This record gives sequence, structure tokens and C-alpha cells, in this order.
Amino acid sequence: MRRGPRAALALGLLRFCLAQANFAPHFFDNGVGSTNGNMALFSLPEDTPVGSHVYTLNGTDPEGDPISYHISFDPSIRSVFSVDPKFGNITLVEELDREREDEIEAIISISDGLNLVTEKVTILVTDANDEAPSFIQEPYVVQVPEDMDATKFAMDRHSGVLRLRPGATLDYEKAQAHFVTVVAKDGGGRLRGADVVFSATTTVTVNVEDVQDMAPVFVGAPYYGYVYEDTLPGSEVLMVVAMDGDRGKPNQIVYSLLNGTDGAFEINETSGVISVMQSPAQLRREVYELHVQVTEVSSAGIPAAQAMVPVTIRIVDLNNHPPTFYGESGPQNRFELSMYEHPPQGEILRGLKITVNDSDQGANAKFNLRLVGPGGIFRVVPLTVLNEAQVTIIVENSAAIDFEKFQVLTFKLLAIEVNTPEKFSSTADVVIQLLDTNDNVPKFTSHYYIARIPENTPGGSNVVAVTAVDPDTGPWGEVKYSIYGSGADPFLIHPSTGIIYTQPWASLDAEATSRYNFYVKAEDMEGRYSLAEVFVTLLDVNDHYPQFGKSIQEKTMVLGSPVKIEATDQDAEEPNNLVDYSITHAEPSNVFDIDSHTGEIRLKNSISSLDALHNITAGGDFTWSLEVQAKDRGSPSFSTTALLKIDITDTEMLSRSPMAAFLMQTKDNPMKAVGVLAGIMAIIVAITILISTATFWRNKKSNKVLPVRRVLRKRPSPAPRAVRIEWLKFKRTKAAAKFVLQEDPSNENCNNNSLGSTLPPKAPAPPPLPTVASNMGTAHWTVPTVSGSLTPQQPQRSPKPKVGSPIQSALVSELRQKFEKKSVGNKAYF
Repeated sequence: MRRGPRAALALGLLRFCLAQANFAPHFFDNGVGSTNGNMALFSLPEDTPVGSHVYTLNGTDPEGDPISYHISFDPSIRSVFSVDPKFGNITLVEELDREREDEIEAIISISDGLNLVTEKVTILVTDANDEAPSFIQEPYVVQVPEDMDATKFAMDRHSGVLRLRPGATLDYEKAQAHFVTVVAKDGGGRLRGADVVFSATTTVTVNVEDVQDMAPVFVGAPYYGYVYEDTLPGSEVLMVVAMDGDRGKPNQIVYSLLNGTDGAFEINETSGVISVMQSPAQLRREVYELHVQVTEVSSAGIPAAQAMVPVTIRIVDLNNHPPTFYGESGPQNRFELSMYEHPPQGEILRGLKITVNDSDQGANAKFNLRLVGPGGIFRVVPLTVLNEAQVTIIVENSAAIDFEKFQVLTFKLLAIEVNTPEKFSSTADVVIQLLDTNDNVPKFTSHYYIARIPENTPGGSNVVAVTAVDPDTGPWGEVKYSIYGSGADPFLIHPSTGIIYTQPWASLDAEATSRYNFYVKAEDMEGRYSLAEVFVTLLDVNDHYPQFGKSIQEKTMVLGSPVKIEATDQDAEEPNNLVDYSITHAEPSNVFDIDSHTGEIRLKNSISSLDALHNITAGGDFTWSLEVQAKDRGSPSFSTTALLKIDITDTEMLSRSPMAAFLMQTKDNPMKAVGVLAGIMAIIVAITILISTATFWRNKKSNKVLPVRRVLRKRPSPAPRAVRIEWLKFKRTKAAAKFVLQEDPSNENCNNNSLGSTLPPKAPAPPPLPTVASNMGTAHWTVPTVSGSLTPQQPQRSPKPKVGSPIQSALVSELRQKFEKKSVGNKAYF
């Protein structure tokens, strides 16, 4: 069926409107007692705790859109609830009180974001048992006579009527009022889920009316009175006070004296005042015992109840005299004494005659004594006095009674009353003049004294002054000085001034003794003394020259190694004993360098071979004579010169003969050779001991008795006692070490050549030497030996060799002599 254009348009508009429509959300209704919905018919107990979840708002949106919840209140009403916008949970945020408001109006709403729906609801507050009962028309006061025949108090629980129970009596003198506590309770109920009973209390005051049924009563008993020596007749002594025992409606009171007065006292019948009627001097007794009677008089003037009380009156002295100090001639306020210092402990100061007195009687005459001044030196006895006592002062601290500290000790002797209100007191000065004794030892101002003087100080010169002090006075304070000790010989001391000076004959030498130590003594006239120590140090003076071991020294220099000279200075201290070395003369002068501090002499770096030396010397040999100087660093400075002869060789020449090399190396230190030999022997002995020990333990473990074996050893031939070495020096190094060792059995025990021998023993000729230049002569030197001699092969084309060169002979002789001296004691043979 075809539709017209208008129908199609209307249908489209309807569909569009339906598509754009959005329906509002709404709450769910709820019934009585429901806690989920729109809070209709909702009630809440007033005792609900704050913070409780009390309800849940619940609703829906037709389109299923998310919804939110809200709650609000009128501005004049407090906000009692809060709501969770998302879940609708309502929480109590304020405390409820039905007695103040029994219902609460609130506006709740629900929204889907576009539409808001609100509803006004009323929440009922239900009652809880949270109020206590209260009394009205308070306070409650009841008047009841004390002699009324009444009963104990009782309360009707329903009507609230207060009654007295049978057998109860009231007494005004014991209690003028009674307070009855009444409690009212409600019937009970529930509060916050629990059964609660509230109550209220009130106090009913029951006043008791007085009636005349009690005798008079004295107030302040017992009674004591005092009559002093200056009391006038008619003066009041004391007052007694009495009152009717029935205090509610009291009768008049009348006082009277019954006995014991002897006419000395009277009492006022109305006021109860007791007065003395005679002067104290007329009173015969020291204590009076009176009896006072009091009588009640009724309103009709009829005497009624009576009572009696004793009264004691004492005749006492008046405290009108302070304590007073007396000497031998009467009252005195200053006492003086002279005594030696440091008296024995506990000694009584017998030179002081002091009496103290108080003319009053009884407690008025009791007082204490004490010393006022430097504490702990003296003490006084007695400490407490009644009327009168002799005062004694005793030494308490003897060490504090020191003339050197105090020449005069001053104290105040104080007497003060103990139990009187006036606290009368008096003082007296005690002045003690101290006399000196010899109780101190002279004391030095220092425990030790230090002095420094030059070693060239002449005799009789002052060294140091010592001082000792004796605080005693007069002759006891005079000090005499003396010195003693092993180091005091070169010194003297003045006995009065304490000045220490050198002996007139003293010749001090710092190199011999650089420090002296002795004691000085300070002594008084009775032999009391003290000691101090004195240290005297001699300051070194440059008074010694440097000294070489020999005026002419011979050294052998191996090419490339230094030789060393050494001089010593006998001065005691630096810089006086420090030595610097120098070469003062050499020909030629540019061959050697010397270390100024160590004394080591070296060839200049430009000289590296014997050839270079040969070209420098005029004679063509390798021996130099130098003049060397040793100079100290003192002021003024001293110096010494010596002649040094140096024989130069090289290592290649020494390598040809191990013995010669060893001798050359140990020339300046022969103990080195002795030490090497001793070490070898010690090793051999140790090995022998180890082998013997091992053999002993092996035989012991084998449990066998081995036969005795004797080991025969060949006795070695004795080594020669002298060595003769012949050294030859040639121009070229390669030709300088051609030596041949020749045995000489005929000279085993004697030296067949002496130093400077001109004809050495002949030896087999060595191989021919290389040809040398004609201008270089060949030196032929001979050195004595024991078993043979080292001789160079004679060149075929050479002039007659020089035999017995002085320098080589001196060198070899020096080596031979040193080794022979060291070898004899150690049985070492070469």
C-alpha cells in the first residue's frame, strides 16, 4: 500500500522525536521499616551512634544512564545526614536528641545528569531511655527537736514521704543537722540497644533544735599561767573560757575560785580572767595549783549545771640578762695568747682563762658556745652551758697553725641563748700570736738547673746560680749551699749566694767529657736540707785540627774505581768535626777529581785507559804523588795536608791472577779476607757435624753395635807462610797479564826476598811478548812469594829491566804484611 508524502513525513518526525526523548530518573518506593528507597516512613532512634550507616537511597533511570544521589536541609536546620553520591549510602553525622527535635525534614534528589528529581521527606526520631529523673522544689529542709520521740529516717518509695524509724534519737550536741540522701529511679528502658535505668539524687537537710541537757564545757584546757619577776600586782595572768554545753540555747556562765589562792590570785566571775594580787617577791611558792568552777544560770536566775577545771600558775624568772664572758679580773671581751706554731693535736690552750655566765634562771640561762673564724683549727668545750661554765679551747688541726701562713689567728667566741624568744647573745675576741719554729725545709726554686758553657771557659768562671728558700725566720731561715757527686769535681759553689763556678785549675774539654751531672744541697742551721740536680753541658769549640792516619799514604787505584782518603777531627760537635777534602797540588793537575765530603778520588772521566795515563806522565809510569788537604768547618777553620801516592792498574791485569786480584781488593780491608776464610771453615765444620749426627742416629736406630773403625787421613803439607808475587806492567793492556807461577821448594819456612830486593829468583821464561814500540820500556818488578813467584816473560828485544820499583814494592809489601798478620792467628795459608 503506497503512502502519501505527508504520511511519510509525519512518520519520520515521530521517529525523530522518540529518538531524542530522555525520561527523568525516579526513586523506588519503600514500605514501613524499609531502609532502601526514598526514605518514606523512615524513623531512627535518638541513641544511634554518629557515623552509622542508617539508610540507602535507591532509584533508576529509564534509559539506564548513571544516576547520582543528593541530600540537603533547610538553612535553619542543621545538616544531620550525608550521602554518598554514587551509591546512595546515608550516614549520620550529627548526634540526635528526641527531646530537642523529634523529627527532621530533608530534601533528597536523584539525577541522571540531565534531569533532577527531588522529594521532601520527614525522618522521625524515636525515643530512647537517655534521661534521668530530677527533683523539684529543692532544697528540702526539716526542723526536728532533739528530745522528740522520733524514729530513724525512712522514705516511702512511692509517695516520697520522709519518716524517722522507731528507736532513733537525735542529739544536738553531737550533730546539729542531718543530711538524708534520697534517690529516685525511673522504670528503666533501652538506650543504644541496651537496657538502661536512670536515677536522680537529692539531699534532705534535717536540722536539730537544742534543749538544756548538757553541763558547761571549758575551752582550751588544761590551763597554765606564768608570773615573771617584773609582774605588777593586779596584772592579768591568764583567762579561762567555759561555755554551756547546750550551744543552741546557752545559759549564762559564772566563774569562781574554789581553793589554793592564799589571797594571791582572783578571778573575774564574768570574763574568767585570773589576776595576781601580790608582787612576785611576796609570792611564797614557785608553783600554784588553782581550781576554777563554772556554773550555768537559767533564764529564771536559778543556778543549774556546774563544771570545774585545774589551773597551774608558775612563778618564773624574767629573761633579762644575756650571757657574759669573764676573765680573771671581771667581765672581758678580748683574750690574748702567745704560742708556738704547730702545737700537739688535742692540746688545751691553757693560757686562756675564760668563764661564761647567764644570771637568769631555768631555760633563760641555757645557751650554746661556738667559735667563729677559720674553721677546723680549734674547737670549744662545752658546747651547751646552763648558767655558768669554764670555757676550754682545744687544738683541732695542728698543721693549720702555721707561722708562715698566719702570724696572728683571730677568733670570736659566741654565746647565744637556745630556747628563749629573745635569743640574747654576746661575743669575745680571742687573739693568738704565733711564734715561729724551724718547721720548714729549704726548697730550691727548681728541681734541676741546666747550664751551657764553652769548653774553653777559664777557671773561676761563673756557671749557674741556684736559689733555695726557707720560709722560717731568723737563723732558721738562713741557707747554706754545697755540691757533691761524681761530676762536681771541676766546680765550686759559694755557700751563701748559691753561685756555681769552675775550679781555678779546671781545664774543660768537650772532647773528653761533654756533660757534667751533680747535686746541689741547701741546708739550714739544724740540718734540714733539700736537693736539686745540676746539668752542665760543655759547648764545643773548634780547637782540633783534622788528622790523617799517616802523613804519607799509599793507595792502589783500579782503573774505573775510586780510592778514598780519610781524616778525623777530634772536636765533639758539628760543624767543628765535619771535614771537607781537596787536592791542593798535583802534577799534572787535571788527572783526578775528589769528592769534598767523602774523600773519594777518581780519575777524570776523560781518562779511560792506562795508555791515556802513560801519555800524561813525564816518566811514563802509573804512579802519582798528590798533596791533599782536610779542612774542618769550624770557625775559625783548621786544615791539614798530607802526601798521597797512588799506583794505578786496571782490571784486565788483575784478572790474570785471582790471588793478586783478591789481594788488591782487600788491600785496604784485610779483615775481609780473614772473614771469607773464617766463613769457609765454619761451613766445613757445620757439614762435618751434620754428617756425624746423621751417622750417630742411623747407628742408634739400627740397634747394632758397629765395630770401631779408625779413619786414617793424610796429613796435608804445611802451606807456605809467605807469598811472593811479581807483577809486571806493560804499555798495552793485553800484554800486561803474562805471568808464570814458579814453585820454590827450597823456601818453605822463610822469606827469601826482602822488600826492595834487586835480584829476584829466576823463573821459567814465559812465551815471548808482543813487539812494542821502542820508546816504551818494559818494567821488570819482583814480588817475594813462598811457593814461587810470578815473573813476566822477558822480551827478547828490550833493555835491561828495572828491578825493584819502589811503588810496586811498597804496594806488594803492604799487602803481604797485612795478610801475614791476619793469617797467623787464624792458621790460614796461601
